Amino acid sequence: MTEPGLFQDDDVIRRITREGILIASGGAASVLQTSHPGVGQGVYDHSYTFKNPLARLQNTMEWLYAVQFGSTEEAEIISSFARRMHDTVNGPDYDAQDAEPQVWVGATLFDVSLRFYQALFGRLGPDEIEEFYQQTRVYAQLMGAPAEAQPQDFAEFKVYYRKQLDSFELTEASKKVAHQLLYADRLPLYMRPGMGAIRLLTAGLMPEPLRTQYGWEWNAARERRFIMLVNALRIVYPRLPLSVRTLPREFYSRNIRKKVERAKGRASRLSVRSSA
Repeated sequence: MTEPGLFQDDDVIRRITREGILIASGGAASVLQTSHPGVGQGVYDHSYTFKNPLARLQNTMEWLYAVQFGSTEEAEIISSFARRMHDTVNGPDYDAQDAEPQVWVGATLFDVSLRFYQALFGRLGPDEIEEFYQQTRVYAQLMGAPAEAQPQDFAEFKVYYRKQLDSFELTEASKKVAHQLLYADRLPLYMRPGMGAIRLLTAGLMPEPLRTQYGWEWNAARERRFIMLVNALRIVYPRLPLSVRTLPREFYSRNIRKKVERAKGRASRLSVRSSA
């Protein structure tokens, strides 16, 4: 019997995030997150993104899939790993434990996945968007942000998000992290040919004024290439069998189960030793 999770199969969050293609929009979400000066500096100072970008991607995806599709226990255990990593991410002007950057990170995950999903599958209704927003608020909450620290509905979210985008003045740390994310020199060779498409998607999904601040070329020709890429994905991807589209979820879910079992095994051994 499958253990209950935070969400049900008919919830909008599961319908959207089961689509493996959303990983292709992860560059945009990551760059948006680190456009926040505190998040950008924290990643620059403490993250292993520069040394092992593939491990960072894997850990991020495992956390997301644990929250979205795992059991409640899996979601909590994997989230505890992330919270523990954040314990040491602090500096003179930033602290990963603060609610404000946690809310921003969760907001980018909602915004980018919604926009990219709608680009490929068509627009959602207002009630579906509201449901998706309410469900994704759990991201920041699992990292420690109280519910009241977040916009309470999608209308408030839009005002908050626009204000955040307009307020950011990119730091050198944010620019360097973005460059490393999009031009990672430590990626496996088999992943590098696809990075050109990822960079194009990232630039196309990046809202102004941030795209200009990053200095990315964006002209009519580049916009046409972006539109052609999205249109090609919209024609081909939704027609693939669901079993193919959800392969990343199945891959990461297996990793999640292994990690959780190892963590429970360690906890059990420690418990035995302490009681001996």
